[in-house]
Amino acid sequence: MSDAAPRLATFEDLMRLPEDVRAEVLGGTVITSPAPLPKHSKAQRALGRFVGGPFDDDHGYGGPGGWWNFVEVDIQLGVHDIVRPDIAGWRRERLQDPGDQRPILVAPESGIAHYWIVDVDAHTLEAFELVERRWLLVGTYGDDAVTRIPPFEQVELAVGRIFIPKAE
Repeated sequence: MSDAAPRLATFEDLMRLPEDVRAEVLGGTVITSPAPLPKHSKAQRALGRFVGGPFDDDHGYGGPGGWWNFVEVDIQLGVHDIVRPDIAGWRRERLQDPGDQRPILVAPESGIAHYWIVDVDAHTLEAFELVERRWLLVGTYGDDAVTRIPPFEQVELAVGRIFIPKAE
């Protein structure tokens, strides 16, 4: 019996998988996941529209601009941690010429200073901000919330618009 530690997975292990396999490396382990359900895809696309529109699409035409917002791109946070978030954003001055980068080696927002969790079943969005190396809850927003959430507080977000409407 060998006492050798198991080999930790890296980005190269992801590249060996078939192209249609959705996977990440977390703590050196390859984790696969299925394609999103329509309710998940709707929230992902809607956030891309409502936030991505004024901050990224058309290079910020009609909004503040200055950001790259991408859906499901590989981001290498460490040798054994490659994630594929639903949506990730970078200020453009931090990520130059991203078109062919895979994985992206620049962590979004200086070590990921803002993190949103969308619960498509509960119709909520939780926003967190990294303060002194701890995640602080900025707010929890439901269907009826109309709010401005960092780092995109320059635009008003009607949270209920990101979800498939609840059945009556």
